[in-house]
Amino acid sequence: MTISKIFKFAFFIAAVLFNGQTAAYSPEELEKTCKKPHFTDFNLTEYQAPDNIEIAPESEFIIKISAWADPSTIKLTAKKQDLPFTVESNSSFHKIKAKLPATLNGNFVRIEVGVKAVLGCSNKKGWLVKVANN
Repeated sequence: MTISKIFKFAFFIAAVLFNGQTAAYSPEELEKTCKKPHFTDFNLTEYQAPDNIEIAPESEFIIKISAWADPSTIKLTAKKQDLPFTVESNSSFHKIKAKLPATLNGNFVRIEVGVKAVLGCSNKKGWLVKVANN
């Protein structure tokens, strides 16, 4: 092999490696390509004036989360207290089920859920409810 062929081969390898590094995703590019999880089908009535609708004490509720969310990262709170929940997953969504504790009866409660997508970005959402007294 001549020196010019070795030089050309080395230049080719360097060019391929350099282009591979520039094609790597930066955190900003990953955020653009990552689909944030979506939340749907919250089944309790949100509190809104002038209707002032209250929900039953110790209500059970569901929230559906898009399929590209990582269910192991779900965090569910009510009035900033962690809530126990169950997760049922299929190819279309993750459905979480939970129940409001009796300690929240008669209070305004913000229910919040947060989760990370499989690709790393995250999203959260909340709903304000008014729990009736027993």
